[in-house]
Amino acid sequence: MALLDWITPGDSLRLQGEGIEIRPPRPSDYPEWSELRRASRAFLQPWEPTWPDDDLTRGAWRRRLASYARDIDLGAAYPFLVFRKSDGALTGGITLSNVRRGVAQMGTVGYWCGAGFTRQGHTLAAVRTLSLFAFRTLALHRLEAACLPENTPSRRLLGQAGFREEGLAQAYLKINGDWRDHVLFGRVAPSPRDESPKAPLSV
Repeated sequence: MALLDWITPGDSLRLQGEGIEIRPPRPSDYPEWSELRRASRAFLQPWEPTWPDDDLTRGAWRRRLASYARDIDLGAAYPFLVFRKSDGALTGGITLSNVRRGVAQMGTVGYWCGAGFTRQGHTLAAVRTLSLFAFRTLALHRLEAACLPENTPSRRLLGQAGFREEGLAQAYLKINGDWRDHVLFGRVAPSPRDESPKAPLSV
């Protein structure tokens, strides 16, 4: 696969959810992405790894896209941006990463939401949509996610998206410069008889 094949306007990974669409980032997304991240920095930084000094530069964006392209080419990760259907506004991002095959058949879900788009259901819809993609299209068996214990909105969101709380991992990830404990969540693919009627999923 050529480096930019999957980030052109004709890319095939466009997933439709309730009120949102998720698709891989494109070079042309840089201005909106960088502005949303810049405006949301104070809101996001407590929950994320420390941002590099050049994190919001165009050069860093190009490197990010190249890394994304390699990951998706290998089937190791599937990064998406989240857009509101009503007006096409970028609301955040979501990624299925660390995809493991063999006896594991699992991946890790991570997401972020811009400060102006919280508690509007876009991220919840994105997690549900990505979960369907992981189970139906990629045939994964299990999804995992984690959040800081004090991140009550994220814990609630994962529960609403079908994840179950599984325990506490000490010093699990380095967040904002410190190794922090995380609450672990998991979701197993439903059996065919347990699935509700399939919602529209465009891939």
